Parts: sequence; C-alpha cells; structure tokens
Amino acid sequence: MKPGPRDRLLEAAQQLTYRHGVAVGVDTLLKSANVARRSLYEHFGGKDGLIAEVLRRSAAEDEAGYERTMGAAGEDPRARLLAIFDQLGTVITEPGFRGCRYLAADLALADPDHPAHAVTRDYRARVTRLLAAELVRLGHPRPARAADQLLLLIDGVMAAGATRPGTDPAAAARELAERILAERA
Repeated sequence: MKPGPRDRLLEAAQQLTYRHGVAVGVDTLLKSANVARRSLYEHFGGKDGLIAEVLRRSAAEDEAGYERTMGAAGEDPRARLLAIFDQLGTVITEPGFRGCRYLAADLALADPDHPAHAVTRDYRARVTRLLAAELVRLGHPRPARAADQLLLLIDGVMAAGATRPGTDPAAAARELAERILAERA
C-alpha cells in the first residue's frame, strides 16, 4: 500500500532536514513528498509542527538504536555503555553523516518556544535516563552525574564526527567513558 500524504511528508522532511537542516523550504518539502500544501497544514498545522514530529519520530528510532546496541553487547552494563561509543564510531563514518539532528535543530531554531526544542529536551532526558539505568546496574556512585557526562561525550562525538573528518572522536570519547565508568565511591 502506498504511503499517505502524512507519511510521505514525514519521510521527506526526515531526510531533507537531516541533509539540509531545518531551514529547508516548505516548497522543497512539499515537492519531495509529492503532496499539496494543504496536507502540511491538515496533518501538522504547519512547518513547525512537521519539524517537531520529525524530531519525535527520529528520537524514537535513535532510542531504539541505543537499546539494540546495548542489547547486542550482552548483560554487562559496562560493556553495554561502551558499545554505544563503538557504534558511534561506525555511525560517524557512514556516507551522508551530518552530525546530530537534535543539536542542529536546537542551534538553527532561534525561537525558544519553537515546539522542536521541547522534543529535543525530552529526547536527551530519555537517553540520559537510559544511561543512568545502566550506571545504577553497574553500581556507579554517581549515576545521574555520570549519565550527564556520557551524554556530553555522545554529543561531542556527533559534533566532531561531522565537523572534523578524518579524526576518531568516538575512540577518544570511549577512553573518557571508561574513566567515568571506573569511578568508585
């Protein structure tokens, strides 16, 4: 069955906003999705709503990716957390890698009330909780603080991977993550 206008808009916007940023034009989005302008407003209330929904959809996919990566690493919390950095090392070398879509959206959208900011904050909070849960299982003395530190490393890998080709930020971040995980009370 052929996807409807809503799904085509989401797919086109997810691809185009990653490649070109959230400033991509509405006409470009509509043309790529092969939908009428009315569909954008019917389904999302406008471009702002579409951007927020694209980020929500991407966040769900990315969170599932973190969970798959950790699950493939087994049951040891340390191995599960370090596997994230190993996976990021692969992600940042993939063709078309453009960095972190959440950071890019936050930086590009100057209006602090843009609905996308709530989505990116919520995404980061959920990833932080996911990391913190593993740190608790590890018996880390400061799981919340360490989760914040690991998220900062993840953000750094994504930014450096996009802006410093030929470097290996994931390996550097993994070394720092090992130090965070080794912290004792």
